[in-house]
Amino acid sequence: MRNARAAALFSAGNPREAADIFEDTLRGCRALLGRDHHATLTVAGNLGAARMSAGRRREGITLIAENVADRARVLGDEDPRTLTARDALAVAYRLAGDVDDAVELSGQVTAQRRRTLGPAHPDTLTSRMGLARAQAAAGDLEAATALLGAAVQDAEQALPPRHPHLTALVECAEAIGMTRREG
Repeated sequence: MRNARAAALFSAGNPREAADIFEDTLRGCRALLGRDHHATLTVAGNLGAARMSAGRRREGITLIAENVADRARVLGDEDPRTLTARDALAVAYRLAGDVDDAVELSGQVTAQRRRTLGPAHPDTLTSRMGLARAQAAAGDLEAATALLGAAVQDAEQALPPRHPHLTALVECAEAIGMTRREG
């Protein structure tokens, strides 16, 4: 319940207060459930994201990286929850300006999700969009445009019109300068 309260504060734009609650909740989870429990891993990842959003980027990145390592050790390298944490780390790198690390890690996650979930699975589409954003941030607009074009095409074939993932891909494409698609 405390994790949900902190998540609501985070979503409402109050990452500092959320981080304090996540930190307290994490201490409690570790004491009651242990380091490797799925709830502990979830709260630890949330704390990293909140620290990033609260302006403590290096601390946030460190926490998210530790969470990725813990999830890989406990759940396995290709578990969807590990890949979600790894994707969050790639976003954190991009937001912190570490675009080379963001491109590399986003590429790895995209390849893993594509292989395990398929090219048009919503999680894979999220990773493909993250990779395109990282490529654009690194100045490779050609690669970002090609990736987004292919992702939009896959999404259009697999998802209904106006599906949130398709909409997000089109908005991302517009943000990096691709022309608006009709439909």
